[in-house]
Amino acid sequence: MTGGSRSSTDIRGGHIGLVVTIIALVIIASFSGPRRTLIVAACFTAWFTLALTVIRIRGGRGGEAIRRAYVATFGWGDYVTP
Repeated sequence: MTGGSRSSTDIRGGHIGLVVTIIALVIIASFSGPRRTLIVAACFTAWFTLALTVIRIRGGRGGEAIRRAYVATFGWGDYVTP
């Protein structure tokens, strides 16, 4: 497992990425309607599922595998904060 500070930083970026994604989905829903919102949400769900599958195949187990898939999906949130 990675060091404590690195792990908490990754999760923080994941939370920020998730919040930005939810805000973007609300904006998409207000301008484009539910169909395009569901398409974008399905893309994020597919990415998370793919990441979780790859991590499980490579030997990741339990909560650690879910955390790593979460960071792989939403960890880009570190790049949108100063």
